[in-house]
Amino acid sequence: MELFDPIILALVQGITEFLPISSTGHLILIREWLSLDTSNTLAYILVLHVATIAAVVTYFWSDILVLIQVLLRKLSRLPVNERDLTLAYALLLGTIPAALIGFLIEPYVSAYPQSPALVAGMVFTASVFFMYVEWRYLLRPTHESVSVRNGFWVGCFQVLALVPGFSRTGATIAGGMLLGLSRYEATRFSFLLAIPITLVSGGINLISLLKNNGIVDWNPIIVGGVVAYVAALIVIHLFLSFIRRYTLWPFIWYGVILSGLIGYITFVS
Repeated sequence: MELFDPIILALVQGITEFLPISSTGHLILIREWLSLDTSNTLAYILVLHVATIAAVVTYFWSDILVLIQVLLRKLSRLPVNERDLTLAYALLLGTIPAALIGFLIEPYVSAYPQSPALVAGMVFTASVFFMYVEWRYLLRPTHESVSVRNGFWVGCFQVLALVPGFSRTGATIAGGMLLGLSRYEATRFSFLLAIPITLVSGGINLISLLKNNGIVDWNPIIVGGVVAYVAALIVIHLFLSFIRRYTLWPFIWYGVILSGLIGYITFVS
């Protein structure tokens, strides 16, 4: 893997991972269109997972410490802040659907060809779904707090991201909005929910990598990881600021245009 390839892929991953535009879909398209070198793919996926999770952990470090402390205090039967405890339970329960279903269907998803046509269809489907969510939110804006119940259901929406082209961030934000959370609260919960599922996914990749006896050139892969970390950290901050004031419509139109462009290039040109 040349140095140029991991930097391009890392920029795409870092920028798109925490935006509602499907990082997996973009990586598939970049590899397909630019014919990038994909040797050491498993090691690279692992490093990108570590980099993006490191970015979200860095950004929400104080919140994570609070959640860890509240769980430890609960185990020790000490007084706790009930709102923090509810958030911790919601994150734990919300991780189960995607982790369980992902474990069951991952072999089938891996065996299915991840083609640009599939990505185009799912990007367009996701955009239509986000349109519906924004329409519902406009008619009936609500500002409920995160509960264990809606945390679980947001986790169910996260399952949609198992199909390449359907954004995990977009699915969980839209799911949260449908369940009564504000755009900002749904986004914040989506980012926190990314931590446990990415740890699970990264752990699975690590086990697979340790079983692989091939030689891995770590230098360009580590460079890519650093690039993905910095890009993701910047995007998290900017997107949280954006979503406080604006809607998902810019990303909806981006998805519609992108799916049309992919379809044109794939089937016409």
